[in-house]
Amino acid sequence: MTDKYAVLGNPIAHSKSPNIHMMFAKQTHQDIRYEAILAPLNGFADTIKKLMAEGYKGVNVTVPFKFEAYDLSAQLNTLAKHAGAVNTLRFEDDKVTGDNTDGLGLVRDIEQNLKTSIQSKRVLLLGAGGAARAILAALSDAGVPEIRLVNRTLSKAQDLLAELNIKGKALSWEQAEAALE
Repeated sequence: MTDKYAVLGNPIAHSKSPNIHMMFAKQTHQDIRYEAILAPLNGFADTIKKLMAEGYKGVNVTVPFKFEAYDLSAQLNTLAKHAGAVNTLRFEDDKVTGDNTDGLGLVRDIEQNLKTSIQSKRVLLLGAGGAARAILAALSDAGVPEIRLVNRTLSKAQDLLAELNIKGKALSWEQAEAALE
């Protein structure tokens, strides 16, 4: 029987996830269907209920639903709790479990695929949304001593660093541009 999965977002038509996941499934001989689904901005929870009723095993979640996915999760793994956002939902026995792979995925990609240790490195991160929350947590856990967080809204970057108790410096775009001159 074919297992069903999807990526949910709004917008979502640009997503490469279906192609990537289907290639991986083919390489690993898994019988799955993976699709991109446009979830209504005011109907994320209803979309999840519908997919669960249709027998989906889980979904990946992208903008703007990572915080709603967090709130919808009956159970959260440690990474999701630390990030305060969810990008992966697993459905089992009518229960929704939330995970966040954004930060761990980035750190592993840099360290394993690029063969570059990030421990003791200075890192510049652009943006302060759901993915940034997870990435900041993973960078901190990996031993990055100095993080610069640049965001359009300086207060959002400052608040995020404080909320996650991350030692770093928040900058607005204008401050970051001035630092480059």
